[in-house]
Amino acid sequence: MVTLTPLRLAALALAVASLVVVAYVAGTKRGGPKAPPPEPALAGVSFSVREFAALSGWREHDPSRALAAFARLCVLRSAAADDARANPHEALMRDDASLGGTVADWRAACAAAPTASAGAEAARAFFETHFTPVAIAARLTPGGAPEGPATIEPTGRFTAYFEPAYPASAQRTEEFSAPVLARPDDLVTVDLGAFREQLAGDRIAGSVTDGALTPYPDHAAINAGALKGRAEIIAYMRPTDLLFLQIQGSGRLLLREGTLRVGYDGHNGHPYTPVGRTLIDEGALTRETVSMQTIRRWLEAAPPAEAARVRESNRSYIFFRRLDDLPDPALGPFGAAGAQLTPMVSLAVDPRFTPLGAPVFVEIEGVEGGEPIRQLMIAEDRGGAIKGPVRGDLYAGSGEAAGAFAGAFNRTGTMTVLVPKIIAARLPADDAP
Repeated sequence: MVTLTPLRLAALALAVASLVVVAYVAGTKRGGPKAPPPEPALAGVSFSVREFAALSGWREHDPSRALAAFARLCVLRSAAADDARANPHEALMRDDASLGGTVADWRAACAAAPTASAGAEAARAFFETHFTPVAIAARLTPGGAPEGPATIEPTGRFTAYFEPAYPASAQRTEEFSAPVLARPDDLVTVDLGAFREQLAGDRIAGSVTDGALTPYPDHAAINAGALKGRAEIIAYMRPTDLLFLQIQGSGRLLLREGTLRVGYDGHNGHPYTPVGRTLIDEGALTRETVSMQTIRRWLEAAPPAEAARVRESNRSYIFFRRLDDLPDPALGPFGAAGAQLTPMVSLAVDPRFTPLGAPVFVEIEGVEGGEPIRQLMIAEDRGGAIKGPVRGDLYAGSGEAAGAFAGAFNRTGTMTVLVPKIIAARLPADDAP
């Protein structure tokens, strides 16, 4: 097992450690109690090579749908230059230990994928022929220090999301008062990794004023009309429905004129704060009771001004575009990797750790008598709340059943990334178990 530490996390850890020392010294001089030891924090990512036989449920699982999704992404990747980074968001890997590698590293697998049989045995043979399983885990140290004693945590949290359907209106009414905004022309999104390699995966957004990039209005300011005349209004929704549409990132608007599918087209650059966390912090809900359903019930029962305040505690704001050009209406909206999402195959990940487009075998524990999930998925999407080396968000599809599944799904599990054998062969010798 090898530990990989990013420069920016090292700097952050040093700053945090300095603050802890200052606080401790100050408290000691005043005769106060000693500061408690800091909680373990992310200092890097660790990984280890596995065998397919060690993946629980691999032989029983049919990966043919995952193969089809992988092949669709290969078509998109085919136009990229051979020496381009396969995962430009990658932030925590060393030059000699990249799990994403280059586009050229994926060519052989992609060339074989379209001709592979759709049967379960043939699909398993395809992945076993072209890939090596690599388990990823979080490296935790006190305060996030990059060096020193560490705890390796292979498990993480898995949630689910879906493509919801909500009633909407082409005109503003008292009921449908919240506008669904298209991406404004003046919104500029910057990938900081293009300027500093150690900032890969970090993005900011804003608008240019007097030659300088300035922060974009936050959620509350946009609701107050800060973008009036600057962003097209696609439709109008109930305010709470719009909140959940923004959380999911895509959906179907049920207009009197017909159904309109919309998808993510950028955000205002402000950090995402879960509304559920706000309600927990304020004592309205508990960690045990918080869910999509309980959040909705609280917002709908609260006075309008109070509900608006809680919704706007999440300063992030999502913009949408019409999805009139979906190649396959049976599939979901486009994910961050550029392909349409496949129900219970597509996985949203943190692309700083997991390459977009990579197959990922998940081993998710069952809860309350539910069956565990042991299957191959494809990393095809990302999300503002999906942060960390072992963090996944399953795309459940569309409709009421998908919504019920996604709203209640919150489990722990592990992730094993399948990387091309040419990438695995470059891993240092001590990466082997």
